[in-house]
Amino acid sequence: MIIAGLHKLTLIDFPGEVAATVFTLGCNFRCPYCHNPELVVPEKFNQPLTMEFLWSFLVNRIGKLSGVCITGGEPLMHADLHDFIHDLKQLGYKVKLDTNGYMHERLEDLINTGMLDYIAMDIKGDAEVYWHVTKNGNLEDVVMPRIEKSIKLIMESGIPYEFRTTICKPLHNQDQFIKIGELIKGARRYALQNYRRSKQVDEDSVFDSFNEIEIENIKQIIGGYVKEVIVRS
Repeated sequence: MIIAGLHKLTLIDFPGEVAATVFTLGCNFRCPYCHNPELVVPEKFNQPLTMEFLWSFLVNRIGKLSGVCITGGEPLMHADLHDFIHDLKQLGYKVKLDTNGYMHERLEDLINTGMLDYIAMDIKGDAEVYWHVTKNGNLEDVVMPRIEKSIKLIMESGIPYEFRTTICKPLHNQDQFIKIGELIKGARRYALQNYRRSKQVDEDSVFDSFNEIEIENIKQIIGGYVKEVIVRS
């Protein structure tokens, strides 16, 4: 595991838990609006944290923290993620995984071996949007089946979960949300995260946020497909 960062306390990242958030280095997607370019773009990588520092912190917080969120980047890129989570569980921590869903084989292993207590998966949009965020020209044959497989795994896992989308113009429009709704039909929870300009992977691209009326319309669209829709700032 390559650990790029640590938030020592969060009350919102892991529903129902007092947690720390661990950031892994590297991602197989290149979402242009991503606000963590230092985790995604190789030339912007920062100095990783040592595992000694991380484990010392986590051992010292036993009894004070109840959970650890693992996010990125894309955590499933790391082949030793399973062992890392196993060690967290041995310390008594619950584990939440954030993922883009591309590497469904590793996700399935973590689900089947009882390593996860909560899963949050990003849903980027339809095949056209995934082309923009992955820079992969063979999209429908490669990326979408992987995304669909991960959605099915998560929804059938019995583990608490949510799907979520960072929404921005011009990548997303009303038709996009109908397609997202169809993709995750029957899901227990879907979170909208409105784009806010800050750092981003593609510094030259210009994106806009949705206004409150537009967000309410999006909620109504998605609400026809899933059990709960929430909005995060």
